[in-house]
Amino acid sequence: MANFGLSDLRLVSPKGGWPPEDVYKETAAAAAAGAVHLLDSAVLYKTVEEAVADLNFVWAATARERGQHKRVETPDRAMLESAARMAARGLAASDLIEGEKHGVLFGPERTGLDNDDVALADAVVTFPVNPAYASLNLAQAVLLVSYEWMKASGGAAAPFDLVERSPPAPREMIVSFFDYLEGELEKNGYFRPIGKAPVMRRNLRNILHRLSLSEQDVRTLRGAIVRLVEGPRKPGVG
Repeated sequence: MANFGLSDLRLVSPKGGWPPEDVYKETAAAAAAGAVHLLDSAVLYKTVEEAVADLNFVWAATARERGQHKRVETPDRAMLESAARMAARGLAASDLIEGEKHGVLFGPERTGLDNDDVALADAVVTFPVNPAYASLNLAQAVLLVSYEWMKASGGAAAPFDLVERSPPAPREMIVSFFDYLEGELEKNGYFRPIGKAPVMRRNLRNILHRLSLSEQDVRTLRGAIVRLVEGPRKPGVG
């Protein structure tokens, strides 16, 4: 939940009560991996009915159809629908405090939701998994739905991008490198037979053009070729 911007955690009659005590509290905090604030702010309810009472729309996360004739969507379509419906109410799609509220109902790790729980939901959300191995644990299910929510609510951009540390090499710089490289290759008899030399030159240039070289790339490649041509540096030479 914390990874993908969700904070309203609601627990229904957790085994052993809440918050956990003694060793279970330490285990829960360790498993939360820095998201202890979600555990501390979780709200406890006695029944599912109470937990969803203030929600306008509820998705039931289940791997089985249950025979209840409810609409079924995959997480991406479900979260797009929720984001769109919230935005239609004049809200930012990520606003979970005011206006229309949507929630996703997950069952216990061992058994999942029972039929009465599913009956409280408006629609079912399920995962397009390999039917030969359809089992997901609770954390995986929450992760996938949360990720689709973040995408649907406008948070799909990567958190960082490529940092350009050197500008693209100008054509003059690249051509100068070509001339130097081809000159050294010519000295060492690379372009043989002579009749194929023009094609071999073009192939070399096309390979390097496809790399979209930066200025630093060209300097690095040229320095490497110089060292191969001239041999090891003499001791004491910078």
